[in-house]
Order: sequence, then structure tokens, then C-alpha cells
Amino acid sequence: MKYRSDKDSLGPVKIPADAYYGPFTGRAIKQYNVTGRPSHHNLIKSFVMIKRSAAVANMKTKAINKKQGTIIVKACDKILSGKHIDQFVVDMVNSGAGTAFNMNTNEVITNVALKGLGKKQGQYEFLHPNDHVNMSQSSNDTYPTAMHMAILFSFKEMIPVIDKLIKSINKKAKQFSKYKKLGRTHLMDALPVTLGSEFAAYVTSLTNARNQIIASQKELEQVALGGTAVGTGANTPRGYRKAVIIELSRVSKLSLKPQKDMQYALQSKFPVANASSALKNFAIELGKVSNDVRLMASGPIAGLSELGIPAVHAGSSIMPGKVNPSLAECMNMICFSVIGNDTTVSFAAQAGQFELNVMLPGMLKAVLDSTDMLTNFLPIFSANLIDGLTANQAKLRENIENSPVIVTLLTPKIGYLKSADLFKESLKTGKTIRELVVSKKLMTNKEVSSLLG
Repeated sequence: MKYRSDKDSLGPVKIPADAYYGPFTGRAIKQYNVTGRPSHHNLIKSFVMIKRSAAVANMKTKAINKKQGTIIVKACDKILSGKHIDQFVVDMVNSGAGTAFNMNTNEVITNVALKGLGKKQGQYEFLHPNDHVNMSQSSNDTYPTAMHMAILFSFKEMIPVIDKLIKSINKKAKQFSKYKKLGRTHLMDALPVTLGSEFAAYVTSLTNARNQIIASQKELEQVALGGTAVGTGANTPRGYRKAVIIELSRVSKLSLKPQKDMQYALQSKFPVANASSALKNFAIELGKVSNDVRLMASGPIAGLSELGIPAVHAGSSIMPGKVNPSLAECMNMICFSVIGNDTTVSFAAQAGQFELNVMLPGMLKAVLDSTDMLTNFLPIFSANLIDGLTANQAKLRENIENSPVIVTLLTPKIGYLKSADLFKESLKTGKTIRELVVSKKLMTNKEVSSLLG
């Protein structure tokens, strides 16, 4: 492999000759081998859009000459079209405040632009990563802005699959609406409900959680860009902040606005913590649904066996014919991870000191891991589990008929004490409440049916 020597403020750095990144990135990739994964596609897209918008705003305010600004814009457009993505090599978890990734972006754009000028990579005397591509910016305002954008982009990918899941569950709620089943409280027999009403409650809980995710976007749309190092806007030309955010909104098609308190935008990570909390709450509700499906599908002999689940693969390597609720189990594990990721975000959000929270890369990785898992798996969970659920009507009816707890429905007719005696007798003799009530001539079979259904 051929190498070139790039120089930064710390001295020369050996870089692969054909690499579009530069000396800062060359140093960073040796320091931050953390996850083994490069940065997220939505973060790369967001950062390049920021650099493009900054070049446009700098040209409008005459901070940069048209030739340099235009070549930066062209380089950004090339990257946004999908070229040179493999040059964004800095690990998702990197230096505090994401400086390493900001510089990775600056260097790649610079070297792509230099090639466009007919120059060689590393000829920074013609176009410089800091002086030109990073003009009017700091890692401290670009990374928080890119973080908000990356989450918003990920939400745009995730929300449609959440809606599809809710639609699938709602379809089952309607399909199961007339199937009576024994309710359960404390995992013990309780009064009857319908299987459909149980699923309708899932729809309500997931819809509420989904709406919380939607609402969290409003805070994310307010960005720090233009605040530079400490939120004061140092080293930005007059009119830059308004111009750069207008351009960034146009390019990204996101409804971005300047955060009115720029120091707050750098100090506090409330918008990200709020979004992560919404994801956690969705995971809590979704985990409950998965738990219930697993329990209702348990059996087929010794469990509840109220739901039939599709067989997606053999359930056991040793027990032939076994079908496990594998997709529901996987969904539970994803929910645990999302809840854990929110804990990471919570610690990171409170770890800022004074004018800056530097824990952004770890915070963003946690949020995007959550959105990626949900976006990837929810369509499978919907299509291969929820859509294929069937009701075991015979078992549902048998449970209602055989459980003594349904005597509760008869108490207005026969009183609490007689009902309690019937409950005990049913457990002792194995006779159903219906059989006991009719045999003792407390009520007719028709009257019992009208109450029990």
C-alpha cells in the first residue's frame, strides 16, 4: 500500500495515499477502536448537509469566496449521492463532543473538493479542513445539530413500521372481538373479557407511546448550529446563523429552527433525553404485549394455549415438533436493550459540565441503536407473528366455563356468601359453577347463560 504524509498542528501523519480522510482522522482511528463500527448513515448524512449549508451561508455573508464555497458544495453533493461513504471511518463512539467525527467529515469533504479542483489529497494550501470546510463552525454546535437531525431521520424511518404494527394488532382486536376469555389479575383467574378487547388495549397503549415519540420531535427540531464553541456565536459573520439554518432546513427537508438560547443548546441534552425516554416508554408497552402473547401461547398441553402462533422455525434441537414464541422472545430482548439504552442516555445527559455536554457520541449511539433495532425488527414481528396469531376458541370457552371465579357475575342474583360457598364447592368437587347453580335450583340454565354468555 502506498502512503502520503499529511501534516496537522501536531506534526506529520502517515495516511493511505488514496484515502480521502486526513491527519486528524488518521490519529483518531488508532485511538477510538470501540464498537468496531463506523458512524451511522444518518449521522454522516446530517453532518455533510451541515457542511454544505455552512458553505452556502458563508458565501451569502461573503465570509468565503465563491470558488471555494462552490467546490465545497459540490463535494458535499457528491458524498450525499452515495460516493466516498467508506471514508467516514471514525468509530461511532469517539472523542468527547464528537470532535473526531467532525474532523473526519471536514477532511473527507476537503479532499473530495481538492480532487474536483484537480489537486491531490492533502494539498491543504488550496482548501483547508479547518479554515474553509469548518468555517463559522465548531464541533460543539455541529455535532449537537447533527445528532438531532440523525434522530429525526431515524424517527422518519421507524414511525411507519410502528404504525404498521399498531394496524396489525388493531386488525386482530377486531378479528377477536367476539371471543370471550377469562381475564387474569395477579396471574389468577378474574372476570371474563374478550380477546379482542385485550388486543384493543394494546393498540391504545402503543398508540399513546407512539404519539409521545412524535411529540418529542418538536424539541429536536430546535438546533444549536451557529452557537460555535460555547453558544455565543464567536467567529460567525453577521446573518450567518439565520442563513445556515434556513439552508439546512431546505436541504434536509426537516423543520429546523434556531434554538433561542444557544448556551442551553450546548449545555443541556434534554431534547435527546426526552426522545430516548419516549423510545423507552414504547419499549415498555411493547414488551408487555410480547409477554402476554408468550403466556397466552404457552402449552400446548400444560400451558394456557389460548393463542396459536406461527411456526417460524423448529423450536428445539432435541424436542421434535416443539414450536417456541421465538419472535416474541426476540422482541422482549430488543425492548430490554432499548430500556438499557435510555439508561445510558440518562447518565450521559446529566454528565455535562458548565457550557458543554461532551458525551454526545455515546448518547447518540444508544438512541440510534434503539431506533435501528425497532425499525429492523418490527416489520418481521408484525408480519410473521402478529398477523398469524389465531384464537383457540374451544380453550377460551372451556376456561370460562370451568373457572369458579365467574361466580362473581352471579352475586347480584344470589348474594356474596352463597357465591363464596359455590366457589369453594366448585374447587372441591370439580363441578362447574353453572352445574352447581342449576342443580341447586338457584337459577335456571337460561338465566346463567344470560349472565355468563
